[in-house]
Amino acid sequence: MKILYLLFPFFLLLVQGAAGSVIECRRRGGFCTFGNCRHASRPIGRCSTFQACCRSMWG
Repeated sequence: MKILYLLFPFFLLLVQGAAGSVIECRRRGGFCTFGNCRHASRPIGRCSTFQACCRSMWG
């Protein structure tokens, strides 16, 4: 149970850091996806630890 006190601030930092990155990704014309970018898109950044910011190659 004592480990929960240590993990809670860690999860809050992850959530806080991910919120602004999604907005930044969309501002750059991208979209967030889990894992790697889909076919015909390229990575332009990160939305969160597990999400990549991708942009279509044709648009």
